[in-house]
Amino acid sequence: MKTINKIYINGQFVTPHGEEIIDLINPANETKIAQVQLADVDDTRRAIAAAKAAFPAMRLSTREQRMAWLQQLHDAVKSREAELIDTMVEEYGCPRFFAESTVQRSYTGFLQMRDILADYAFETRVGGANVVMEPLGVVGLITPWNANYGFIAGKLSTVIASGSTAVIKPSELSAQQTAIITECLHAAGLPDGVINIVTGRGDVVGAEITRHPDIAKISFTGSTQVGKTIARGAVDTLKRVTLELGGKSANVLLDDVDLEQAIPLALQVMSWNSGQACIAGTRLLVPESRLEAVKEQLRKHISHLTPGENIGTSVTAQQYQRVQNYIRKGIEEGAELLCGGVGRPQGFDRGYYVKPTVFVNVRNEMTIAQQEIFGPVLSVITYKDDADAVAIANDTIYGLQAYVSGKDAARTAAVANQLIAGRVFVNGVYDEPNAPFGGFKQSGLGREFGTYGLEGYLEPKAIMGQ
Repeated sequence: MKTINKIYINGQFVTPHGEEIIDLINPANETKIAQVQLADVDDTRRAIAAAKAAFPAMRLSTREQRMAWLQQLHDAVKSREAELIDTMVEEYGCPRFFAESTVQRSYTGFLQMRDILADYAFETRVGGANVVMEPLGVVGLITPWNANYGFIAGKLSTVIASGSTAVIKPSELSAQQTAIITECLHAAGLPDGVINIVTGRGDVVGAEITRHPDIAKISFTGSTQVGKTIARGAVDTLKRVTLELGGKSANVLLDDVDLEQAIPLALQVMSWNSGQACIAGTRLLVPESRLEAVKEQLRKHISHLTPGENIGTSVTAQQYQRVQNYIRKGIEEGAELLCGGVGRPQGFDRGYYVKPTVFVNVRNEMTIAQQEIFGPVLSVITYKDDADAVAIANDTIYGLQAYVSGKDAARTAAVANQLIAGRVFVNGVYDEPNAPFGGFKQSGLGREFGTYGLEGYLEPKAIMGQ
């Protein structure tokens, strides 16, 4: 069993001042795989002080220097790709293909931000003013467990491109993954204090980052509830915030859709990351007239979701029980269970595996249609016409990512334009890393990725009279 007892402050691996120890459990077999010593408030303050001391030099670094650092970060992470993948599979319980894609997106993210930086205009002329985009200072990055490498790399790449410094609080549930990627970031050779990583609890390390006056901005990905807590705490010092929060994505199938194509896609986006994704399309909106055909296709294709092969576990026993409770709630509220249900899949007596579950005849006001479950649970809701579909899709506190499929390009475009979501995918899923990512309503504030993401880490300063 491994012991993880180092954090990263001012270019050094140091033992935390914090004394709390937690166990990490392999979610696929429920065995203990590591013990982690957590950072505390004192550790967090040391990390913030180091980042503050490093900021003046970082602020004055050139575009070319930052681009070189982003290249070095890419190279360092890519050099340990296989080890990063193996560790993610063991610690997180995900299928190998998901770990592979997560690691790849992590290191390529540094190059994508390098390319954005190469062309970005930090100075522009606006009438008689020269407008300069300035870095903010020390940025607190609070990242979740459901794609640890990707969130650390994506946020950090933007911090480096902007000319700021970072204090990163990753999830304590991803401590093994964090330990390896920290070694990669150290090997990249950036100046001491630019990157600091303190693994600890949200109510300890995260709370200190939120209230500390030397943190200029927080970028957080996680639950809407925690995001609201951070936003409230950030107000006292008027920190800038980027919040990428929960989702309850609608996937709208129009009445002319080809179900043989649309249903496999619907099951794919419902079960992304074993359902542990804010972008998962967990509300499937279908025409009343095609419900029986939809049910037939769902029964046909659900067998392609195979636990232990292309769908993994819940991350912890607590998360597993949370999903089980939602499935029970769906049954209690009168939804029709089409596939799956409570308990582990057949053949599994250990591990936090959830049966891929589909409910039909779901009403949009039901708990399973309104709350983010974070498991492979799909709610099928019928609608009367396109206007009804749009109304149901938008009847949620969330607005992160939506989907629409149909043969008529004009109709799909019309529906997509009316959906209240930060991203809408039409007839498929696509990878455009430079497009802005973030949510409407209670799915968050601000955007990440590309130029939109970079500008969330910059402040405009107008200079007149030059």
